[in-house]
Amino acid sequence: MAYYRIEYFSNCLRRMTSFEMLVPNDYRLDIGQKAPERPMRTLFLLHGYTGKAGNWVPEDLPMKYNFAIVMPTAENSFYLNGSATGSAYQSLVGEELVDYVRRTFGLAKSAEDTYIAGLSMGGFGALHTALAYPDRFGKAGCLSSAFIVHGIAKMKPGDDNGMSNYDYYRSCFGDLDKVEASDANPETLVKKLKAAGKKIPDLYLCCGTEDFLIEPNRAMHAFLEAEGVPHIYREGKGIHDMVFWSEWIAKIVEWMFAE
Repeated sequence: MAYYRIEYFSNCLRRMTSFEMLVPNDYRLDIGQKAPERPMRTLFLLHGYTGKAGNWVPEDLPMKYNFAIVMPTAENSFYLNGSATGSAYQSLVGEELVDYVRRTFGLAKSAEDTYIAGLSMGGFGALHTALAYPDRFGKAGCLSSAFIVHGIAKMKPGDDNGMSNYDYYRSCFGDLDKVEASDANPETLVKKLKAAGKKIPDLYLCCGTEDFLIEPNRAMHAFLEAEGVPHIYREGKGIHDMVFWSEWIAKIVEWMFAE
């Protein structure tokens, strides 16, 4: 298993940045391992709020299913293009980083072999990015996702919901009076894809029944059902923690790569 930390100049961020990458490119002949015959696919793995790049997929799975993992650090951006210069994190993940991995490693060449998954803020980012770039991501796995658009809509200057304040949310999502109808809302992207007759990526959403984000996840599930969007939605016992995510990322990886 090869681990990389790549530093490069990001035109989206207008500064040097880095991402991490895991590639299962070695196999132990002494214990009978053989290189798989199918081409290597790629998973873009997104961290949560306050997090950073890092692997939280059990390491036997990339070897078993032959996929690379690309891990960006996106600060607390919600993987959106913020209003400030140097905060285009949606474009960073969905365009620049995909292009970099294609050009440098020969991976992620099509949506059929390029998937995305994330937890919490990264779960929001996985869904939003896949919907924003359906020609680049064929599947999205969303764990305990922070589907907060309706919760922050119409916040006013000076408001603070205990997690962050108005100024922060506005810098990420734009005008909060209009956010529900904006492209920062995954629901808006779903409606636009349907109206254009474009394929929506395959989706897998899950959340713990004791998670504080369970109701927004149920609401997203209900929205997708109402819109007739095929998807998998699962709930399981658990809270907003790595115990739940470790169990369910294994299920999502199997769904993504076992076929």
